[in-house]
This record gives sequence, C-alpha cells and structure tokens, in this order.
Amino acid sequence: ERDNRVFLAMMNRVLDTPGFYYSYTYDLTHTRQRIKNMINQNPNFVFQPFFSRADERFVWNSHLLTDFAVQPELKRFLIPLMHGFISIRTCTINGKTFQFVLISRRTWYRAGVRYFMRGIDNKGHAANFVETEQLAFHKGKLASFVQTRGSIPILWSQRPTLKYKPSPQIVSNNPTQASGIQKHFDEQIVHYGQQTVVNLINQSGPEKILGDAFQFFVKNLSSLLIDYDAFDFHKECSKMRWHRLSLLTDRLNPTQEQYSYYMQSEDGSVLSWQRGVFRTNCIDSLDRTNVVQSLFARKSLSAQLKMFGVLRAGEQLENKKEFESTFKNVWADNADACAKQYTGTGALKTDFTRTGRRTHTGMLRDGYNSIVRYYYNNFADGFRQDALDLFLGNYRVSPWEGLTEPSPLHSKRNWTVRILPLVLLIGVSMLFMSAIIPSTDPYWQLLYIVFWGLFIVVVMFYVYRNGPEFIDAPKLVHTDKKVQ
Repeated sequence: ERDNRVFLAMMNRVLDTPGFYYSYTYDLTHTRQRIKNMINQNPNFVFQPFFSRADERFVWNSHLLTDFAVQPELKRFLIPLMHGFISIRTCTINGKTFQFVLISRRTWYRAGVRYFMRGIDNKGHAANFVETEQLAFHKGKLASFVQTRGSIPILWSQRPTLKYKPSPQIVSNNPTQASGIQKHFDEQIVHYGQQTVVNLINQSGPEKILGDAFQFFVKNLSSLLIDYDAFDFHKECSKMRWHRLSLLTDRLNPTQEQYSYYMQSEDGSVLSWQRGVFRTNCIDSLDRTNVVQSLFARKSLSAQLKMFGVLRAGEQLENKKEFESTFKNVWADNADACAKQYTGTGALKTDFTRTGRRTHTGMLRDGYNSIVRYYYNNFADGFRQDALDLFLGNYRVSPWEGLTEPSPLHSKRNWTVRILPLVLLIGVSMLFMSAIIPSTDPYWQLLYIVFWGLFIVVVMFYVYRNGPEFIDAPKLVHTDKKVQ
C-alpha cells in the first residue's frame, strides 16, 4: 500500500508539470511542412484519427493508451498529449493583423531531468530534444520556421556529486559511440533535411572535452548534409557584451537564407519550403540555446511578414516596439517552460530575451534560479526521473513487487547517509544557540562557537567528499535493462 502511494505520487508529479497540451481540431505533433508532405504522399492522411497519424516522438501518452490503441474501433477517440510550450498571440503591425504562434514539442524518447539524462542512447535519441516551430498566419496565408535543440548527441554523462557543476564524462572506448551519433543525424536529416549544428558550449574548461568530441564525430560522419559551427557563448558575450551575438548570426546569415522557411498561400499551394534546420545546443540546451534560437526566429519572421505585406520594404521588426515586446516575452516564456520541464526552475538569461539587454536584476534572478536548480539536481531529481520513467512506461510495475519480488523503492542506504543530515542540523542549532545566548564567561562562549563551527566544517567536508552517497538518485530500472 505504501508503494502504491509512492507510485501514485509519481504519476501526479508528472501530470502537475506545466506544459501538457491536446487539441480536438489541430495536429499539435506535426509541423505544417510535415503535414503538407504527408498529404502529398497520402491524400487520406488528414482523414486519419489524430492518434494514428501523430508523430510518435511527441505523443507523451502513447504508453498510457497502449491497451486502447490495439482496438481499431477506439482509435478515433484517442487524443495525443503533447508536452512543451504553446503561445498564440494576435498582433498588429502597420494596421495589419496577424496571428503569431510558437510551439515547442519535447520528445519523450529520452525524457528525463537535467543531470540524470544527458547525451544519446544507442538508438540515437537525444536527451532534452525539442522541436520548436514559429508560425505566422495572415489572410489565409501561413508561414512556418522550424528549429531543433537537444543534448550533445554523443554518449556522455554528468551525474550529480554535490559539486555545483559536476564534470561531464564521455563514455570512451564504446563501439556504439560513432554509430549512435550517425543514427541521430540520419533521423534528423529524414525529418528536417540539411543540418547546421550550432554548438554554444565553452571551448575551455570542463565543457571543452565535449566540444572536441562532438566536433570530431560530426566531421567524421558519412554525410555532406551536416555543417558544424562552434560559438563560445560565455567567452564572446562576457562582461555584458551581448551585441557580439551578431558575430554568430551574421556568419550564419547565408545559411539561414539558403534554408528559407515554409510558406503556404490561401489556396494551399506551397510558396516556399524550408530546406534545413539549425540544431542548437549548449550544455543543457536551455538558456544560451533559447537566446540564439530567438535571434534566428526574429530574422525569419521579419522576412515572412514582408512577404505577407505586413512589413514594408526597409522596415525592421526590431523597431516595431509593441510587437517586439510581444515577441521577446513569448520566447522568454518558451525558455522558462522548457527549463522548468528539464531542470525544475525557470530559464537563465531571460532578461536579455525579454528586454534585449542583460540587467543586474536579471543576474540576481539567475543566481536564485541557480541555487534552486542545485537543490533539485542533488536532492529531488531522482524522484522526478523515476516519475517520468513510470509515466512513460520505461519502468513497469510488477504485480509481485513487495510480495515475492523486492521493491526498488525500498533500497537501503548506509546508516551514515541517513543520520548525518540530522547531525548537521544539531550542529547548526548548537552553533546558533552558542552565538545568541549570552554567557557570563565570553571565553567559554567563544570556545563553544569555535567548537561547533569546526564540527559543522568536518561534517560538511565528509558529506562533500562522499557526495554521490547523499544524492537523490533514481531507483527504478528501465524495463529494457531489467530484461537484459
């Protein structure tokens, strides 16, 4: 009964996460260009039930509907559940009204939380992979611009250890390393065409080994449809020099013009196709990534609105103050949603996305979010990872758990792990009381303060040295690993 309550709490934890969407009338799992391609291949595509025609990568309730999906007569009642972000705004520029829509779709194939789900698996599925589609509608015409983001697609990990930033570890000497990244980009090319990898991680320090390995494997892929561009975001934009992002966008401007965007006329005929995507990443594929994606998206939208006749020739979208505020806030909201789903907190650097400049208030907010992230990553994310695995069917509860089979929820920890937090709390309490309670002898009061201070330091040092033992790690083993 206790285990059932824990499993139920896990399911509720996932469902309480913001960002689940469904629709009875709009296929949320497909981009507009993908829908058009499907119709060209099969004119009956639009008449199929949503669940049958959905892009499986983005159907988060596919496991929950398994028993219903095998019954053909029920398929028309099944509604795909998408996880990510949606914003729909009605905007006006130069007296002309249009719909501005942003949709981010998170894949469930390698879903997880920040430090417990990194890199790719043997099938090439990347952690925290998100497809973002920006749409504009005006007088029956529509335009779509698609970008993707995801964890660096090699085999690597970054398990929490109580350090603020644990060092990433590459899985070396693994024969599936090269085949995994090849599978990843083979699938991306099928879905999106040509790829330009925009790698924003630090090119020095602990992140450098990831950048070097990523570049090596990309350069050795058997494909001419993949380009690689590295931009050290933190170095280039240090000391509030955010204008230097133009170095990246200007460099990739010819590529963006070549890739173009998808545009459809009032009668449904295609005016232009998007021929490639930017696949952007940083270490988390969240904060830096969202900033850069918003810059690519603004440039594309500006070109689309000129084609619509909403923007006049020579006009700059950035100068339309009212819409610019809407645009920045929608993309900042997108950053917050993606970050909360992966790390448990809002995104960092959203002050730049919202205002176009870095502010001291934004830096303080980033500091607060970083502290909260640290707590979640070390002391709460094991439960969140287990909750996702249970919800998505990566772990399936045996009816014999807790009876004839041991329950993974009852994993035992060393007694020191259980008792040291209490010991630390006692030490902090004693130090506090020694400092505030007056004493007739200042010498003994000082001695007590020094003693309890040293006591706390020793306990903290032990905890830090044995960090992995105190981490809230996932307990549920994936179903495929249990079989192996």
